Amino acid sequence: MREYIIGIDLGTTNSEVSVVQNGKVIVIEANGQKIVPSVVGLSHDGALLVGESAKNQYVLYPENTIISVKRLMGTAEKIVLSNTSYAPQEISAIILKHLKSMAETYLQCPVKKAVITVPAYFSDAQRQATREAGELAGLDVVRIINEPTAAALAYGANNQDKKMILVYDLGGGTFDVSVVLLQSQVVEVLATTGNNHLGGDDFDLKIVAFLEDHLSSEGIDISQSPKAKARIRQAAERAKITLSDHPFVMIEEEYLLEHDGKPYHLSVELSRDDYEEMIISFIDETLESVQQALSNANLMASEINEVLLVGGSTRTPIISEKLTAVFGERPRLEIDPDLCVAMGAGIHAGTMNGEKCDSVLVDVTPYTFGTSCVGMVNGEFSTEMYKPLILKNTPIPVTKSDVFYTVHPDQEIIEVHVYQGENSNALENTEIGKFRVEGLSKMSSYNEDQNEIILNFKLDLDGILHVTAKEKRTGLEKKIVINNAISQFTHQDMQNAKKRIAHLFDENTEDKTSDNASNDQHKHAEAIISNAQNILGKLSGDDKEDIINAIEAVCDAINSDDQKTLTLTTEKLSDMLFYLEASIA
Repeated sequence: MREYIIGIDLGTTNSEVSVVQNGKVIVIEANGQKIVPSVVGLSHDGALLVGESAKNQYVLYPENTIISVKRLMGTAEKIVLSNTSYAPQEISAIILKHLKSMAETYLQCPVKKAVITVPAYFSDAQRQATREAGELAGLDVVRIINEPTAAALAYGANNQDKKMILVYDLGGGTFDVSVVLLQSQVVEVLATTGNNHLGGDDFDLKIVAFLEDHLSSEGIDISQSPKAKARIRQAAERAKITLSDHPFVMIEEEYLLEHDGKPYHLSVELSRDDYEEMIISFIDETLESVQQALSNANLMASEINEVLLVGGSTRTPIISEKLTAVFGERPRLEIDPDLCVAMGAGIHAGTMNGEKCDSVLVDVTPYTFGTSCVGMVNGEFSTEMYKPLILKNTPIPVTKSDVFYTVHPDQEIIEVHVYQGENSNALENTEIGKFRVEGLSKMSSYNEDQNEIILNFKLDLDGILHVTAKEKRTGLEKKIVINNAISQFTHQDMQNAKKRIAHLFDENTEDKTSDNASNDQHKHAEAIISNAQNILGKLSGDDKEDIINAIEAVCDAINSDDQKTLTLTTEKLSDMLFYLEASIA
């Protein structure tokens, strides 16, 4: 029987396990999820819970649930769980054992060996504690590798060129930044620095403090309610995640606790701007570490070829903006920052086991998509500043939104232009669509002189871009669907090009062009049907029945070869999916 070596990213907030099979690195799933929360607990009847089930019970039994144990690795601190004390290694071992079991279920054979990643800034004591946790889990830890090394491997599995890379790794509980030399599949860490107690957990606590201040202003004290505190902590984490892609989030927790004999329902809005202001001191601290790492490697920012983002907390937009300002180009984002370390660990494990791993392949958008707005272009004030929403090399499908403002109090109309390109001047990019929003509410100039408009871009795997503009105050909404967003040619460009090429070969393509258009429409309709079928399991009631009826209407149009009806029914189904997917995201 073949022996596998698995790769494990043992994280503060989440953990993952991977393996190389047939030259491909695979992050192993359990119950459809690749990410396992690094949470351990005991249920009310004493059953052991690991991962999602433990995280779910945290709000009910926080006293019986352990989170963020990685921050305690290498210390002598004891962790009490149901009146029993455990060392941090033991709790980590439970997580590792769970990951080991996932791998064995997937591979259908026993797993005894593993490569485990740790922050580059981990001390010898912390690394030894990680080895001990592996041993307790029944694993022979054949190698401990640094997380930036693993990330560099994931991005450059087959790289032969010499590259100087900076890895910015901000996870749930730790931060480190490393300067890495990647050449001929050899990864050498030249310098590293960081903070073992800085990460997304600290971002969450800033939101928690904001929520506690809000509750206090309403005369509510949750300090004596562990369950309410746990719910606030989870609400803060969800809000942080939402603000990575959206400019506002409503934080709502019904029946948070009893207050004055009545149930209290929390409902408060938090903007991305306010959230980023809360965490800016943490971001500034990481940038100081970036400069220190460059200094330790005797390099200037201009000598760095690529910046890689690792860890889920790097999704916070201000981080990419700050690093772009330092290095002059945007960090690479095409591999999921939550998974790239696990992938790198799997690649290293496979290499140790004699496997040759191909490059990691992901679906990304080859273009940047955005809109025009008022701002500075080349040092001058302009109404044509390009504001990107979806950046080139972003994994797809993807949804991003941002807030824009009207220019004057009486403005009732805006025109949204959608562009594809990289130039800071929108007019130098390719316009791929536009639409108007009319009937905006007027602002009271003495009270508020700008209206907030939420612009949402959603790009799917089929290259269909949905753009929606929504007035935040009233909910007034307009949208456009761009079917060939990731194509360099418009549909007409493509048809014209086909005719020109055919002419060179003396082909008569009049009939073929019509047939090809029909085939393209059928393929588009079938792709929309597939998307609809994928979300049926998440729907119920009238929504589910409406989607089923819409699918049947599209299928009938395909079978009857009625192109006009097919266009109408496909557009209707596409519109329904757009709103339903947003509501269940």
